[in-house]
Amino acid sequence: MTSLEAAAPAQTSVQSPRAADRHVTIGVTGMTCAACVGRIERVLKRVPGVAAATVNLATEIAWIEGDARVTPAAIEAAIAKAGYGTRPVDHGGVPEDQGKLRRELAWILAGVALTTPLIVPMLGALLDRHVMLSAWWQLALAAPVQFWLGAPFYRGAWKALRGGTANMDVLVALGTSAAFGLSLHLMTTGTVHLYFETAAVIIVLVRLGKWLEARAKRRTLKALEALESLRPTEALVRRDGQDVVVAVNALRLNELLVVKPGGRIAADGVVAEGRSAVDQSLLTGESKPVDVELDDHVIGGAVNGDGLLLVRVTAIGAESMLSRIVRMVAEAQGAKAPIQRLVDKISAVFVPVVLVIAAMTVAGWVIAGHGWEPAILHAVAVLVIACPCALGLATPTAIMVGTGVGAKNGILIRDAVALETAGATTIMAFDKTGTLTVGKPHLTDIVTTEGLPRDRLLALAAGLQQGANHPLAHAVTEAAAHVTPLTMSDLRTLPGRGVAGCADGRSLLLGNGRLMQEQGIDLAALSAAATRLQAQGYSVSYLADVDAKRALAALAFGDAPKASVKQALAALHKLGVRTLMLTGDNVAAARHLAAEIGIDDVRAELLPADKVGAVTELKSKGETVAMVGDGVNDAPALAAADLGIAMATGTDVAIETAGVALMRGDPLLAPAAIDLARATRRKIVQNLVWAFLFNVLGIPLAAMGGLTPIVAGAAMALSSVTVVTNALSLNRWRFRVSGGA
Repeated sequence: MTSLEAAAPAQTSVQSPRAADRHVTIGVTGMTCAACVGRIERVLKRVPGVAAATVNLATEIAWIEGDARVTPAAIEAAIAKAGYGTRPVDHGGVPEDQGKLRRELAWILAGVALTTPLIVPMLGALLDRHVMLSAWWQLALAAPVQFWLGAPFYRGAWKALRGGTANMDVLVALGTSAAFGLSLHLMTTGTVHLYFETAAVIIVLVRLGKWLEARAKRRTLKALEALESLRPTEALVRRDGQDVVVAVNALRLNELLVVKPGGRIAADGVVAEGRSAVDQSLLTGESKPVDVELDDHVIGGAVNGDGLLLVRVTAIGAESMLSRIVRMVAEAQGAKAPIQRLVDKISAVFVPVVLVIAAMTVAGWVIAGHGWEPAILHAVAVLVIACPCALGLATPTAIMVGTGVGAKNGILIRDAVALETAGATTIMAFDKTGTLTVGKPHLTDIVTTEGLPRDRLLALAAGLQQGANHPLAHAVTEAAAHVTPLTMSDLRTLPGRGVAGCADGRSLLLGNGRLMQEQGIDLAALSAAATRLQAQGYSVSYLADVDAKRALAALAFGDAPKASVKQALAALHKLGVRTLMLTGDNVAAARHLAAEIGIDDVRAELLPADKVGAVTELKSKGETVAMVGDGVNDAPALAAADLGIAMATGTDVAIETAGVALMRGDPLLAPAAIDLARATRRKIVQNLVWAFLFNVLGIPLAAMGGLTPIVAGAAMALSSVTVVTNALSLNRWRFRVSGGA
């Protein structure tokens, strides 16, 4: 429990770096507020070799990047020197378990039992009943609360001061000690009214607030815990003709998994035998089971339906889809939003400023002639209400819940910067094939003026497309399944244009109109047919003889738009986001599709570099551009955009590289990602406004005597709980096609 529990034995994990030679992840104990975060980050950045250090108060995790000099031992030593402890870390989860929470509640209840007799006289006064415990009884009840229940605050304050900083523990320890010390002084003067109950109630309230906060923080990790629960521990494997049970971490690539009906698939793989329906809702957000058969990909962690499957393992361990999803969600939940930098700067000076204000409060009340007693009590109220817990929790809790909700709905958000950019998007550009369309084009027409037989043309086209992985290549090979592809030499892929090769001593091309124009191919004989086909929405490619400078045939391909694409584009428009299609397809076919689905603008016949140029041009005009593509062919444009959104399919590696990865090919996830990002940003703003207003209004009110220390303590505890609870309300987010949440 932050500073309220002893530090666990230190362990760290050293992971594969993304932007540095060494990436160390370590859990931190003893943090109580945003001031602690700033202190630890400053200390870590002074460690030799550290390039960047980020600490998250909500998850209590530190991420450190640097060179080979950055070792776990060096990081642990620096954190210890700063006055904090370290703990084991697993995927970014907060450390409090149910056992710790129960023990902490027991301590709080004991504090309540000791404190209740102290506040009975105060409650009696409200009922015009004057009951007063003797001073010695008050001392006997208050001392255990002050020095037993309050001990963690003293320890935390000492460590902070020894490390040259001040945090929430300093404020609580100083404030309650002042009230307790004032009461001791008044005992010596024979004064009847003492303030032991003030110190005791503040300590109980603060610890109760931290307990409620810890319980709420656990709920922010529900999505991550749900993903973790999908990890099978055992697998049924067919070895040497026998089915044997092995530990999942003993699986080998290309082994055959036996997946019984109702069983969980133990690893990513390809169906080698059988047919079934697979429930992968917790991984992709897909509400309905997905039918799978021979050669279809399946994801480890998904649940098999009523068919028996044999699955050949294609990815294990850290390379599995589930591991990558968990890693991405954990990193996103621990990331800092850009606005958090301002919060960190304020937090770094916040506690020292509060100490100065408390001192000025004492001086002001004494100079005004009210005496030391009210002066100290008002200063105590200032110290207690000013604890900056809510400031430190405002942003990370909202991000944790927002990214968790996204993962549950098939939207993986890389980090807080991606979340911020998604919310600010003004225009969304889409690739065409596989993004707006189904991505499975089929050959519909072959037009020729040479009188060549259809099968001869198919043999030539299929020969040129051997080994190609483009959707149009698949359409050609599928249509030519009944013929033998012609053997080609000097096969070359021409990105964004087509393919080239040689057969029977002739140089051949298969590609778009741009390629034909560049090579000086005469298309006049086919132009009328091509124009007609393009006007109907078909993509047209040409098969040409380079040596003769003439086209042999025009091939037309049809690809249906995805079922939900119209709804997705309408939802984006209602969110105020304009839409654009960037495609290498011909202008007529692109415009036909745009008119059919309702996209705002079209730029066609583009090479990959042209797509990058279009994105860069929009950015130069002040637009915040999101680019949606398949994550492979559109990689340059995805990288050039302010936000790259990859439609991941099965084992697509784009999940590791895109700012946002959509775990199924549903265009509706694009506006849903924008809507979720905006909802999360609203929660961040609400939390920060609450946290800042709480302190801006509460501190002067306390200094002027408008708040008693007990009310200040209750309000401070309530502020943190309110911020976390407000963030948790994001769990109710649901995307509606109308664009609402």
